[in-house]
Amino acid sequence: MQRRDFFKLSLATSTLVLATSNAAATTRQPIDSRKVSTHTFPEKRPLITYSDRPPLLETPRDAFTRAITPNDELFVRWHMPKIPTAINMERYYINVHGEVKERLYLTVDALKKEFEQVEVTVAMQCGGNSRSAFVPTTSGIQWGSGAMGCSKYKGVRLKDVLAKAGLTDDSVWITLNGGDEAVMKKIESFKRELKISEITDDTIIAYEQNEEELPFLNGYPVRLIIPGFYADSWVKQLSNIDVTKEYKNYYYMDTAYRVPDNETESETPEHHANKTKPLELMNVKSYIGYPTSLSQVHAKAHLTIKGIAFDEGKGIKEVLISLDKGKTWERATLAEELSKYAFRVFSYKMKPMNKGKLTILAKAVNNAGQEQPFAHEIQWNHGGYKYNGIDSVTVDVI
Repeated sequence: MQRRDFFKLSLATSTLVLATSNAAATTRQPIDSRKVSTHTFPEKRPLITYSDRPPLLETPRDAFTRAITPNDELFVRWHMPKIPTAINMERYYINVHGEVKERLYLTVDALKKEFEQVEVTVAMQCGGNSRSAFVPTTSGIQWGSGAMGCSKYKGVRLKDVLAKAGLTDDSVWITLNGGDEAVMKKIESFKRELKISEITDDTIIAYEQNEEELPFLNGYPVRLIIPGFYADSWVKQLSNIDVTKEYKNYYYMDTAYRVPDNETESETPEHHANKTKPLELMNVKSYIGYPTSLSQVHAKAHLTIKGIAFDEGKGIKEVLISLDKGKTWERATLAEELSKYAFRVFSYKMKPMNKGKLTILAKAVNNAGQEQPFAHEIQWNHGGYKYNGIDSVTVDVI
């Protein structure tokens, strides 16, 4: 299969649908029993598959014992069923226009030759990651907790691109869109807006992921990388940057990807919040990659618990492990910090002495003192966004 002639295959899968409960709103541990598909997409190993059109693929739990997620294991989330199946690089460019002094048509070669090249290692996470924790069922894909990953990206600063175009004094916002386009004109394509003042030196237009070209399903040939933000704003196959004076109304900014604008960012199934705000910065989170639930470990044998932790970029201070349902906690060992935005690997060595069920909890605390709550302490929102409950796995000690 040629890289620029992508889908020659079709995949027969069904999307998992969960029944909506009439019970009062609660949260629980996300569903963690879904099986890896026997089918694969190009450039991907078998992953948990929710849909093939659009591609919705989740990384399995056991991948999260490393700081870097391999390209073929990184989750995939497209919004529109009609995704590009080929890219003509001779015609591909990023159109930078609007409130600029010079309109730009930037090819990938121009990005590589005309700008300073930079690298950043970043955790990427869908805003609806772990959505299956919310009861009753919310709108959106009922992800477990694998709609996330961490990669090293190479590209150019968005700031440098805008500087080359020359921003006018009236410029305040940029509208971004790319290959995630609607099938019909009546349906709005996937567009996101970013305030120019929010753009940092680490916000880049990337063309490499883990020292390789971006996988097609993860945005080849270029995508936007916004460290600390949920990945909903990380536009894939970026092709258009419109610089504007004023905020414009788009479905994926003003209806989708919003949370209640109150202290707990919550509401009830019966009464949705009147005031909402865009989904932006990630909260602190940890996840146990090994062992996995229902796996077997041996009594009186050494066991090393491993996983990852991350946040919006404040940095992980500590990860705590509990073996008695949260009554007491002990510090795990943290591996080297690759960047303040990256996964931080943790490990905890122990020896289970008693046979039977053993539940392991992991809780991350960041440098600002923010820590994960228990699952049942998280309040409901209708989009199923920003779940970050203390992670839990239960194993059989034999």
